[in-house]
Parts: sequence; structure tokens; C-alpha cells
Amino acid sequence: MNRPQFPKVSHPAVDFLVTFLRGRVQRARSGELDRGASAVEWVIISAVVVAIVGVVAAVINSALKGGATKVGDCIKGASADKTC
Repeated sequence: MNRPQFPKVSHPAVDFLVTFLRGRVQRARSGELDRGASAVEWVIISAVVVAIVGVVAAVINSALKGGATKVGDCIKGASADKTC
């Protein structure tokens, strides 16, 4: 396969960019990008798990705050002759 010939540029950044882009095109043509779909699936699954953990943490935090408020109110109104 004949590739188009471009004029040689002797700047390291341009050489790097050309080499990088050729590698990306070659990977796209070879089908190696299927791994990316798997990575996206793992990111989505992880996001769902983090969201579930966040909801559970919020529920537990709310329950603990409610319990702490009840205990605080009980302590404020406590006397020697009654219990909470």
C-alpha cells in the first residue's frame, strides 16, 4: 500500500504527532478498540455501585442523626425520677 508522501519536517513535536496519529489509525483499523467498550461498561457499573453506596450512606446518616436527636432531647429532659 502506497502512503502519501508528506514533506519532511524536522521538528520533534511534529514527528511525535505524526507517529501518534499513525498508531491510532492502525489501532482503529485492527479492531483493538473493542477493549474500550469493556472499559466503558466497567465505568458504568462502578458509577452505579457508587450511587447505591451513596444512597445507603445517606439513609444511614439520616437514621443516626434522628437517633442522636432523640438521645439529646432525652438527656435535656432527664431527671432523677424518670427514664427515657
